[in-house]
Parts: sequence; structure tokens; C-alpha cells
Amino acid sequence: MRDLIFKERQVGILESLANAWRGLRGPVVFPLLQFAVYVCSAMSVMLFVERVYMAIVIICVKALKRKRYTKYKLKLDTVKKELEDSGTHPKVLVQIPMFNEKEVYRLSIGAACGLSWPFDKIIIQVLDDSTDLVIRELVESECQRWASKGVNIKYENRSNRNGYKAGAMREGLRKCYVKDCEYVAIFDADFQPEPDFLWRTIPFLLSNHDLALVQARWKFVNANECLLTRLQEMSLDYHFGVEQEVGSSTYSFFGFNGTAGVWRLEALKDAGGWKDRTTVEDMDLAVRASLKGWKFVFVGDLWVKNELPSTFKAYRYQQHRWSCGPANLFRKMFKEILLCERVSLLKKFHVLYAFFFVRKIVAHFVTFFFYCIIIPTCVLVPEVHLPKYIAIYIPSTISILNAICTPKSSHLLIFWILFENVLSMHRSKATIIGLLEANRVNEWVVTEKLGNTGKTKASSKWLKRPQFRLIERIHMLEIILGCYLLFCAIYDVLYGRDHFYVYLFLQAGAAFIVGFGYVGTFMPS
Repeated sequence: MRDLIFKERQVGILESLANAWRGLRGPVVFPLLQFAVYVCSAMSVMLFVERVYMAIVIICVKALKRKRYTKYKLKLDTVKKELEDSGTHPKVLVQIPMFNEKEVYRLSIGAACGLSWPFDKIIIQVLDDSTDLVIRELVESECQRWASKGVNIKYENRSNRNGYKAGAMREGLRKCYVKDCEYVAIFDADFQPEPDFLWRTIPFLLSNHDLALVQARWKFVNANECLLTRLQEMSLDYHFGVEQEVGSSTYSFFGFNGTAGVWRLEALKDAGGWKDRTTVEDMDLAVRASLKGWKFVFVGDLWVKNELPSTFKAYRYQQHRWSCGPANLFRKMFKEILLCERVSLLKKFHVLYAFFFVRKIVAHFVTFFFYCIIIPTCVLVPEVHLPKYIAIYIPSTISILNAICTPKSSHLLIFWILFENVLSMHRSKATIIGLLEANRVNEWVVTEKLGNTGKTKASSKWLKRPQFRLIERIHMLEIILGCYLLFCAIYDVLYGRDHFYVYLFLQAGAAFIVGFGYVGTFMPS
């Protein structure tokens, strides 16, 4: 009898919920959802047009062989011989900012000390903000070891981390021994430039006095470590191979990547120096320098080795910084860019619309809200009109254009799409935080490096199969997203007619894989 009463109550509750849903769906949910579809459709078209435009530009650039750095027609061997004969090498500062970099500090310091340049015309400056005293002693000892070999290397540390990386580099430029330097090369702690790096960058600055920055491309030494690093490689290859190349070839402007680049110190000071008002001090400096009329060049055939984050935790923190910072900078500099009189209207439009709004804001919102929220919800409200070209053809074209840049990973295209959709949840949240200047807007968590360049296969396997507590691997937001997508997929199987369940099951699976910690290597606490 009790069981019967309990079942009747359950049926009554379910019927009440169903009636409430039917009552809200028509007058409330349907118009709101249809409006959201129109907004997301417009943003999808904006992103599509931007990607197609960049594809056309990069095809023309490569077909006509008119990359920006080739226009300068520099004969590097001739420039080198002239400098050596005259002995007029400019003085170069090499900055290596680091923070508790136990695994990689030797690699970056060793590579910087191995740069080919007259020993009396180069200063290696290690900016160590480490809070771990043991690591600080190790870094200082490494600097002393190179100094004993005759390298002009300076070890600098601070009693605080004010301004984080920007603050450290700003303090480094104030040292008395820097006053005679004309250029500054910057390398993060996991970057390993080749010995000829300065010979392949400084000549551009010597012969073009309106040039402020020479940016090199990144080469990922651990790209094949796991699926997470392979997928990152696909995204970053598109960034360097298309976005940076297009910006350099059309407007002589792009976002400085914060490392593997050489700045003219005159331009850096003219732009106002390093500022720590956002977590993207590199992009902030680049935009301000561009507004002053300075030009940049991206040298796409100059690669600098570095490491990708291979743990999901490190990658998630990195993506928060890379998504929150640009949105916050857009908010802070919108008026300044709009009112700047030194740049053309076309360049203002490029910076505000294409560089910031479409690539740094719209791209994240479309990927998460449209593909992970709006489209699945449309399954529950079949009255909503969702054009197939918006839901299927446009994102397919965008994905294919991205995959072309990394042909060796083209077979991972589906995994890349699904993974990017899941990660877009964190990027969208970070973008909103940046736009609203909410909590965590200035959160700076240094990306963890594991020093994978020096690890053997055995140690790599050890990293992937450690002892752990299950709770350390759980990511609840991804699991909740997966549950919602799975519910929508099942509903579509039972009542739908558009076969969206194929996509929804795959996307739900990707959310669960990330949610239960099966992406990347894993380091227990």
C-alpha cells in the first residue's frame, strides 16, 4: 500500500513538472530561446567572415610570397659580416622572468647563455620571483656557474611579486647596467632559443627604425606527449600560422606573445613601459606601442622551442588568464583606441572589431553558449527555428580552416572540436569576469612546467599512472555540463526529428572525459 502511494506521488510530481514546463515553454522559453538563436547566429556569421577573410589573406600571402618579413629583403649574412667588420654591434639585454621553475630553469638559462653575440654586447638578466628559497638558491647557483665561464649574467630577485611578470621586467629595466642597451629579448623560463636567434631578429630592427618588435614562432617539444598537448598544438598552430601572420602582413600589428620576441627599448619606453593593470601585459604593451605608430613583424620561419602545459589544471589556469586578460584590456582601452589620432580608422576598426571583439570575445561566447547551451536546449523546444547552415555548415567550415594549419593532427579534428567546446565554458566565464572586472580578474597563476624535454619515456609513463585520490580528478562543472547534454541527447532520441543526438552524445562524452580527469597527464597533490 505504501509503495502504491509513493508511486502515485512520484507520478503526480512528474505530471506537475511536465505541466509547468508546457506552461512556460510557449510564452516564456520559446521567445527567449529564439532571440538567443538570432544573437548567436549573428555572432557565428561574424566569426565565419573573420576566419574566411584571414584564410583569403594567408593564401594570398603564401601564393605571392609576400610575408612581411620577406619584404625587408635582408641578407642576414651580409648584415652579420658588416657588424663584425665594423664592430658596431648594438648592446642587447636578454630577460628571463621565472617563478619557482625548478624543472626548466637550467634549460632557459643555458639556451640564453649560448646565444651567439659578442660577450661584451649582451647581458643575460634572470628575473627570479621564486618564493621557494631552495629553488631560488638553485637558480642563483646556476647563474654563478655561467658567470664563472665569462658570461655577463645578472641574477635579480625581489622581496615581493608586485605586478607579477610585468613588475619583474619593469624593475629589471631600471637597473643601471641596462642604460646602454638598445634592444631587449624576452624568453619565458621554458623557452630555449637557438644560438643564432639574435642574428635572425636584430637585423630587422637595425635597418627599419619604425619597427618596434620582432616576434618568433613557438615550437612545442612535448606536442606528442598526450591528447591534451596535441589539441593545444592545433589551436596554437592556427594562431601563429594564420592570426599572427595575417596581422603582420596587413596592419604590421598583432598581439605580442610575451616571449620569444625582441623589442626596441626606445619603442617600449615610448609606449609607457610595462603595465600590470591586466594579466596580459604583453598584449597591453603591443596595443599601446601600435597606437604610437610603431610597427611589428612576425618571422614565421624562426622557431623557439618551448613546452605546452600537459596537465589539465595548468592548462585551465592558463586559459583563464589568456581569456580574462584580453577582455579586461578591451574594456580598459576601448576609448583610448577609439580616440587615438595617430592611427587610421581602418586600423582602429581592425584592432577593436577583429582583434578584440571577434577573436577575444565573440569566439568564446559562440563556442560555449551556442554549441553547448542553445543548440541542446533547442532540442527541448522544437518550435525554435534553428537554420542548419548556422548549426552545421558554418562551424564545420571554421573547424576545417583551423585543422589545415596542423595537417599531421587532422585526424583529431572531431576530438579538437569537442574538447574546445568543453573548454569554452571556462573561457567564456573568464571573458565575462574580464569585461565586468569581477573577482579573479587579476588572478595570476604561473603555468606549471614539467620539464618534459629532459624526461625519459619511463618517467613520462610514471606521470600518467600515479597513485591518486579520485576527488582530485573530478571537475564538477564539466560533469554537470555532460549530464545536461546527455539528457538533451536522450530527449532527442525519443522525441526529436533533427538527429542532433549524434552530436549531443559525442559532446556529452567529451564533457565526461574532461570532468572525470582523463585529459592530459595527472600530478597528484
